[in-house]
Amino acid sequence: MVFSVVLVMSQAFVAPLMGSRRSAKKRLRQRIQGLGDSLIGESHAVNVSKKRMQNLSPWEQRLEALPIMGRVATLITQAGQERPAYRVVLLSIVLALVTLVAVYLRTRHPVLSVLSALGASYLPFFFLMRRRRKRLQMFEEQLPDALSVAARSLRAGLPFSEALNMVALEMQDPINKEFEQVFGELNYGGDLRSALLGLLQRMPSISVMATVTAVLIQRDTGGNLAEVLDRISSLLRERFRFQRSVRTLTAEGRGTAWVVAIMPFALAAFTEIMKPGWVSELVNDPMGQQLTIGAFVLMLVGIYWLKRLVAIDV
Repeated sequence: MVFSVVLVMSQAFVAPLMGSRRSAKKRLRQRIQGLGDSLIGESHAVNVSKKRMQNLSPWEQRLEALPIMGRVATLITQAGQERPAYRVVLLSIVLALVTLVAVYLRTRHPVLSVLSALGASYLPFFFLMRRRRKRLQMFEEQLPDALSVAARSLRAGLPFSEALNMVALEMQDPINKEFEQVFGELNYGGDLRSALLGLLQRMPSISVMATVTAVLIQRDTGGNLAEVLDRISSLLRERFRFQRSVRTLTAEGRGTAWVVAIMPFALAAFTEIMKPGWVSELVNDPMGQQLTIGAFVLMLVGIYWLKRLVAIDV
């Protein structure tokens, strides 16, 4: 129960506000899909797949060709790592099998063994998603400065590709690697739309989508690209400033939720230390078990309700 409450609380309140929420992510996926439906977007995905599989052995290529590996490979790329997708899947399967056997030999409880195995199999993907979230947050925080550098480079007379190279030279990871990859694609004769769509696929966020859309529209319609980048940079800075203000204003609600969630367990531990046997009598009694389960369910409902109260879309 303690693990479940801490996990739910972490997902509800510790997830950074820099990332998009579920509705925004859904709109973002639809927008990316719409932008990538062209032949250029498809060719970019094919080239990325060929580049990923060219150094693998034949049996590794067969594993990488499985349908599930595409989504895992995308997650690995967005997390900023370079490893075959099948290794992550095999690690997940091995952890599940080892945990299943170990827990079953220890407890002889099949349901608990299966649940433990499922939890262990999720660990590699959990760490990948955590790394992806942190990397995306850092990229979004660096993006306004990167756009300002690109705008100054354009005003100095450099072409757009060289402006991207200046960002890659002056900024730090992860944004320098992403812009360096875009510059490399353009430098070797790639199309601007394909390169920018590749950036959007690797860094799926509202900020990157706005930047890519503005650059593509400016390429088709004309105008001052440096001024456009400056305006987007200012807009992103204001958005981040407002997000931090919202996070400060909702800190009291998140703190209240943590106190309400942790207090029953802390009080039970304190009571067991001061008066041994009180909590054990409650847990061993059938009525006490029902009351404990009911309280736990109500606690999860309260966490979800508090999360909805402090969730403000920006």
